[in-house]
Amino acid sequence: MFELELLPPKHDLETKSILKRCIKAHKALAQLRGISQSIPDQGMLINTLGIQEAKDSSEIEAIITTHDALFRHDRASSVPVNAATKEVSNYVLALGNGFKSIKQKDQSRHRLHI
Repeated sequence: MFELELLPPKHDLETKSILKRCIKAHKALAQLRGISQSIPDQGMLINTLGIQEAKDSSEIEAIITTHDALFRHDRASSVPVNAATKEVSNYVLALGNGFKSIKQKDQSRHRLHI
Protein backbone atom coordinates (compact mmCIF):
# COMPACT_ATOMS: atom_id res chain seq x y z
CA MET A 1 0.00 0.00 0.00
CA PHE A 2 1.26 3.46 -0.91
CA GLU A 3 1.47 6.00 1.91
CA LEU A 4 1.63 9.71 1.31
CA GLU A 5 4.15 11.85 3.16
CA LEU A 6 2.81 14.39 5.60
CA LEU A 7 2.75 17.99 4.42
CA PRO A 8 4.86 20.04 4.19
CA PRO A 9 7.49 17.74 2.69
CA LYS A 10 10.68 17.32 4.68
CA HIS A 11 12.98 17.82 1.70
CA ASP A 12 13.78 21.14 0.04
CA LEU A 13 11.58 21.90 -2.96
CA GLU A 14 13.50 24.99 -4.01
CA THR A 15 16.34 23.20 -5.73
CA LYS A 16 18.02 24.62 -8.83
CA SER A 17 16.40 21.94 -10.97
CA ILE A 18 12.89 22.66 -9.72
CA LEU A 19 13.32 26.43 -9.95
CA LYS A 20 14.57 26.13 -13.54
CA ARG A 21 11.49 24.08 -14.40
CA CYS A 22 9.26 26.67 -12.71
CA ILE A 23 10.77 29.35 -14.97
CA LYS A 24 10.02 27.24 -18.06
CA ALA A 25 6.48 26.57 -16.84
CA HIS A 26 5.91 30.27 -16.12
CA LYS A 27 7.10 31.17 -19.62
CA ALA A 28 4.84 28.53 -21.22
CA LEU A 29 1.81 29.75 -19.23
CA ALA A 30 2.52 33.36 -20.26
CA GLN A 31 2.64 32.29 -23.91
CA LEU A 32 -0.60 30.35 -23.53
CA ARG A 33 -2.26 33.34 -21.89
CA GLY A 34 -1.14 35.59 -24.75
CA ILE A 35 -2.43 33.18 -27.36
CA SER A 36 -5.70 32.67 -25.51
CA GLN A 37 -6.32 36.44 -25.54
CA SER A 38 -6.47 36.28 -29.34
CA ILE A 39 -9.40 33.83 -29.28
CA PRO A 40 -12.63 35.83 -29.72
CA ASP A 41 -14.80 33.49 -27.62
CA GLN A 42 -12.65 31.78 -25.00
CA GLY A 43 -15.77 30.26 -23.48
CA MET A 44 -16.28 28.13 -26.59
CA LEU A 45 -12.77 26.68 -26.23
CA ILE A 46 -13.22 26.08 -22.51
CA ASN A 47 -16.63 24.42 -23.03
CA THR A 48 -15.34 22.09 -25.74
CA LEU A 49 -12.21 21.14 -23.82
CA GLY A 50 -14.23 20.86 -20.62
CA ILE A 51 -16.63 18.39 -22.16
CA GLN A 52 -13.78 16.25 -23.49
CA GLU A 53 -11.86 16.38 -20.19
CA ALA A 54 -14.93 15.62 -18.09
CA LYS A 55 -15.90 12.68 -20.28
CA ASP A 56 -12.41 11.19 -20.33
CA SER A 57 -11.66 11.64 -16.63
CA SER A 58 -15.05 10.28 -15.64
CA GLU A 59 -14.27 7.04 -17.48
CA ILE A 60 -11.63 6.39 -14.79
CA GLU A 61 -14.52 6.14 -12.33
CA ALA A 62 -16.48 3.88 -14.72
CA ILE A 63 -18.86 6.72 -15.62
CA ILE A 64 -19.26 6.20 -19.36
CA THR A 65 -21.10 8.45 -21.80
CA THR A 66 -20.56 9.71 -25.33
CA HIS A 67 -19.56 13.09 -26.72
CA ASP A 68 -22.78 13.04 -28.72
CA ALA A 69 -24.92 12.60 -25.60
CA LEU A 70 -23.06 15.42 -23.85
CA PHE A 71 -23.38 17.85 -26.76
CA ARG A 72 -27.08 17.02 -27.11
CA HIS A 73 -27.79 17.35 -23.37
CA ASP A 74 -29.61 20.57 -22.58
CA ARG A 75 -30.06 21.41 -18.92
CA ALA A 76 -33.32 23.25 -19.59
CA SER A 77 -34.79 20.28 -21.43
CA SER A 78 -37.17 17.90 -19.74
CA VAL A 79 -35.88 15.03 -21.87
CA PRO A 80 -34.49 12.38 -19.52
CA VAL A 81 -30.79 11.58 -19.72
CA ASN A 82 -28.91 8.66 -18.28
CA ALA A 83 -27.07 9.04 -14.97
CA ALA A 84 -23.61 9.00 -16.56
CA THR A 85 -24.42 11.84 -18.96
CA LYS A 86 -25.94 13.85 -16.12
CA GLU A 87 -22.88 13.27 -13.91
CA VAL A 88 -20.41 14.30 -16.61
CA SER A 89 -22.61 17.27 -17.51
CA ASN A 90 -22.43 18.41 -13.88
CA TYR A 91 -18.64 18.10 -14.07
CA VAL A 92 -18.64 20.29 -17.21
CA LEU A 93 -20.80 22.84 -15.39
CA ALA A 94 -18.37 22.91 -12.45
CA LEU A 95 -15.43 23.49 -14.81
CA GLY A 96 -17.33 26.32 -16.49
CA ASN A 97 -18.14 27.92 -13.14
CA GLY A 98 -14.48 27.72 -12.16
CA PHE A 99 -13.47 29.40 -15.43
CA LYS A 100 -15.99 32.20 -14.88
CA SER A 101 -14.80 32.72 -11.32
CA ILE A 102 -11.16 32.97 -12.36
CA LYS A 103 -12.05 35.34 -15.19
CA GLN A 104 -14.04 37.60 -12.83
CA LYS A 105 -11.20 37.70 -10.30
CA ASP A 106 -8.73 38.49 -13.08
CA GLN A 107 -10.93 41.32 -14.39
CA SER A 108 -11.43 42.83 -10.93
CA ARG A 109 -7.69 42.64 -10.27
CA HIS A 110 -6.99 44.51 -13.52
CA ARG A 111 -9.53 47.20 -12.60
CA LEU A 112 -7.70 47.80 -9.32
CA HIS A 113 -4.34 48.31 -11.07
CA ILE A 114 -5.54 50.77 -13.73
